[in-house]
Amino acid sequence: MNAKTLIIGYGNADRQDDGVGWHILKNLAERLGESVPDDPGASIEVETDLVDLTFILQIFPELAETISHYERVCFVDAHTSDIPAEIQWIALEPAYEKSPLTHHMSPKTVLSICSTIYNQVPETILVSVRGYQFQFERDLSAKTHALAEVAEKRIWEWINLSN
Repeated sequence: MNAKTLIIGYGNADRQDDGVGWHILKNLAERLGESVPDDPGASIEVETDLVDLTFILQIFPELAETISHYERVCFVDAHTSDIPAEIQWIALEPAYEKSPLTHHMSPKTVLSICSTIYNQVPETILVSVRGYQFQFERDLSAKTHALAEVAEKRIWEWINLSN
């Protein structure tokens, strides 16, 4: 861990647009001159002086320790039509959020754990990209692919703002 900024993509890359976080992280890695296997869902663990990148299937409590070491964190995920914006960019604050699913945890809940245990809360944003198709495929739908390119460029600008 060298950088002060961490980008965390999460989702299921085997479920088409749910893997948009993986695709965005792969493109960011390429911008950094890093290679990532051309296999959606393959592990992404990139550490550079500018930014660290990691892709995970889902958010888990132990992530609180990881994010406690960074000044800025960006979560990247897909969303459905429940959110009207095609690309949602929001600042996050720590908050415990109950989930009806035992295996689901939100970025806000991880921030809450980070605040409680490590007394540290990095500046955190969530970039959520609209997904249109969630079939058992590894390629993004055309609409989500286009949105991912826009989101990736904006994340790249955000990464470079503080450096």
